[in-house]
Amino acid sequence: MSGIRTNAAAVMLGVSPNTLRSWERRFGYPSPARTSGGHRQYELHEIEALKQAFDETHNVSSAIALARQRGVGLPSSNRLGVALSRFEEDKAAQLLEESLALRSLERTIQEVLLPAVAELRIDEAGQAEYEFAWRFATGWMSALRRVAPAATREQAVLVFDSSVPCDVEALQVQALELMLRRVGLRTLVLTSGLDPARLGRAMRALRPCALVLGGRRASLDTIGRLVYAVRSAERALEVFDFGGALPDTGASTVRRLGSLPMTASETLLERINARPAEHAAQAPEPLAPRRTLLSI
Repeated sequence: MSGIRTNAAAVMLGVSPNTLRSWERRFGYPSPARTSGGHRQYELHEIEALKQAFDETHNVSSAIALARQRGVGLPSSNRLGVALSRFEEDKAAQLLEESLALRSLERTIQEVLLPAVAELRIDEAGQAEYEFAWRFATGWMSALRRVAPAATREQAVLVFDSSVPCDVEALQVQALELMLRRVGLRTLVLTSGLDPARLGRAMRALRPCALVLGGRRASLDTIGRLVYAVRSAERALEVFDFGGALPDTGASTVRRLGSLPMTASETLLERINARPAEHAAQAPEPLAPRRTLLSI
């Protein structure tokens, strides 16, 4: 997780590191997180709030009381990461609820939830913390999908996800699916390991206008077979890459959506809305030979 070490925090406050540690023992504030090696990491907004209060009061106990009274500011990915690293599920849920009061759901996911989980992954010694955070995020977004409004659009999006549990990319795909549902699109997420011959009923029920490839664990041959099977049923369907599912060789014609779910959702919706005008006077494209699809 991000933060500043004891020496840097002490310099900002104009005190010694020992003094800062004594405030923690005496007042319980500021309250640093701990790295896997046991080092303190202070949140920048807490140190800044304490510095401002100390400049106003010139008294330690009064400054700490004032900083606490003013609160810790806008919920951030760093604060959420600290709660998750401590296995504080209720605190993490509270921070997300506070963020929703100030940000949209989409921004809360993209700017707070996903970065908090992704940063915990960097610490190899904190695998339990990361898995807890990943499962917390999955559960939180799953609950939101269950209460998402019914689709209001005829257009549908098919997503092939090649990620596995505890992949950061799996959370990105979940976030994208939720955001697409919230704008009224019908969505279906399937694993990339599905037998292409078993797609018939799904394609007839969904009739997708867009195919999104997510995750990074599928081979190019697997992707090619899936795209070929889907385009056999929907020839005008457009294919998109989300999060680097396809190697960027420079020769691909697949449109890339990046790895940010909110941006990807907005781009995808723009393309879908533009399709009627683009294709009104065009006949369906002839189905390309399989060998060209494998070169996507």
